[in-house]
Amino acid sequence: MKIAFLGTPEFALPSLDMLYQSGHDLGVFTQPDRPFGRHATLTPPPTKAYALEHGIPVFQFEKIRLPEGVEALKAFAPDLMVTAAFGQILSAENLAIPKYGCINVHGSLLPKYRGAAPIQWVIINGETETGITTMMTDVGMDTGDILLVDRVAISENETAGELFERLSALGAETLKRTIAALEAGALERIPQDESQATKCPMLKKEHGKIDFNKTAREVHNLVRGTNPWPGAYALLDGEPLKIHATLLNERDFGSAQQGVLKGDAKSGLFVRCADVWLELTELQASGSKRMNAKDFLKGRPLEGKILA
Repeated sequence: MKIAFLGTPEFALPSLDMLYQSGHDLGVFTQPDRPFGRHATLTPPPTKAYALEHGIPVFQFEKIRLPEGVEALKAFAPDLMVTAAFGQILSAENLAIPKYGCINVHGSLLPKYRGAAPIQWVIINGETETGITTMMTDVGMDTGDILLVDRVAISENETAGELFERLSALGAETLKRTIAALEAGALERIPQDESQATKCPMLKKEHGKIDFNKTAREVHNLVRGTNPWPGAYALLDGEPLKIHATLLNERDFGSAQQGVLKGDAKSGLFVRCADVWLELTELQASGSKRMNAKDFLKGRPLEGKILA
């Protein structure tokens, strides 16, 4: 089958690789190269790098819904479009081009967590289950008919980065089954229940700011959900302190002001939240490297200090 693959970040790579290994006739449509890193080096999207390595034609557009993008899609003349974290909204004109429409690989159990950062928000919100949904793309934001769903459990300490990798791989498997059902004429479309729909905003750096007036579990979920980006942080003596990992446990030091620190290099570091104490296990001071809490505390007494 001739497939136009619309995807940009690493999340899309397993799906793209699956389509390539399955022998489909592919074209990759992706975002333009962007400056990256400390030196702002112009860097291609991961899907472009993969495509060039495997001899797949590449098309890049700032907005594929504009005339030049529409014309490029028409010229490619795909039987099917597949999107996976493409990062752009498609127009009705885009979607009318392929014979079999457009299938999207989405990292949540739709209709919940529509939008740009479902993997992070399911963890921030303390969900214990998520998954992959393939759906028929329409002009709305993740509003099209559901095709197939695969579910996974979220473990208590799993980070967004870890879940990202699992769902990325699962997405390729779900997409493979979806296309097989399409080719067999056995694909069923299920309209989404709008009464169950929720949306999640794009993550920004300020979403990583910790509020210790929340419960220990809520803080723990924020730390997990913003790892690796944008990262959770608090202020220590007015300077940012990144908190990369925490641990829920039953240590009880009694009541105290929210944000107060307790511990030492031998016992570890704990912070008081709204309900109980939360262990801080991996930290990074401004301008320093990431380290475990016990090493961080060597020569750095923090007992009684306040995280704000």
